[in-house]
Amino acid sequence: MTFTYLLVIACSNQIATKGNPRGQFTTSECQVTKHQLGESCIPTNPQRIIVTDETVLDAVVGLGFKPIAAAESNALGSRGPQFGNKIEGIISIGKESLLNLEKIVELQPDLILGLEIGAENYGIFSKIAPTVSIQFDETAWKETLQLLGKMLNRETQASQALNLYQQRVEKLRAAIEQKHQNTEVSIIRFYGGSPLTQFQNQFSFPVKILEEVGLSIPEAQKKVSNPADSYVLVGLESIELLDADVMFVALDPGSENNFKRYRDNQIWQLLNVVKNNRIYTVNSGYWIVGNILCANAILDDISQYLLGAGSKISSQ
Repeated sequence: MTFTYLLVIACSNQIATKGNPRGQFTTSECQVTKHQLGESCIPTNPQRIIVTDETVLDAVVGLGFKPIAAAESNALGSRGPQFGNKIEGIISIGKESLLNLEKIVELQPDLILGLEIGAENYGIFSKIAPTVSIQFDETAWKETLQLLGKMLNRETQASQALNLYQQRVEKLRAAIEQKHQNTEVSIIRFYGGSPLTQFQNQFSFPVKILEEVGLSIPEAQKKVSNPADSYVLVGLESIELLDADVMFVALDPGSENNFKRYRDNQIWQLLNVVKNNRIYTVNSGYWIVGNILCANAILDDISQYLLGAGSKISSQ
């Protein structure tokens, strides 16, 4: 870490000799933004943004801005279909937990954005470019989108994206009230290399979206949930907690064998959702956490699986 830090400082100093030092702008060129780790003076019209996680990448791309580089998810299905062709050409700077600092320096960003950037990384990143650490609250994704819209001079785009999303929610809620009133939905996730699964609770990103369209998770799941966590781990001995009218199964890369272990269990076969054949496999890359693009992708799946392929609810 010490060697890497010295390398970054040396490289950033070398870059600084070619023009304004990275991270330093005159007050007329930047706006002071307060965040978790202090204040940063970010450029008023950033052009070379680097993003250190896929949740912020979702929001930034959803605002119509293409960063020059971004990190890839550690475990979730990475850069999934929610992005479409919107991220073509974006350079990878490694996994979220193992960022390529040399690559970041080489790319000469004018702004670095990320969720919950650690103090040590923040100290390094700030030597390269103005850096903003955004508080992580998966149920406050709309506020995060608006915050980034303000930072990037995309407030109008943020409002438009949220208005279109809300129109979709209202149409989908009306359709669900007609056909699936009081339907309980279980959202579970299987990991790669773990014997456990988890269900997303009422404090999670996807369940908040379910609630917006008039759906809910089972009461049994709510009773064992804690506001401090957005999920509850479940072993084979507690499979009954997963039962619902409908189940969405989000699979991480490499989790198929673990999912099979649960499916092969006798208790699994006794679940009502299994007997009624209402289990749908979905992409963990957008079902577990995200922003505006992931939220819209979840609405797509709800519309497809609950209302039928010919009933997709758009914002038009």
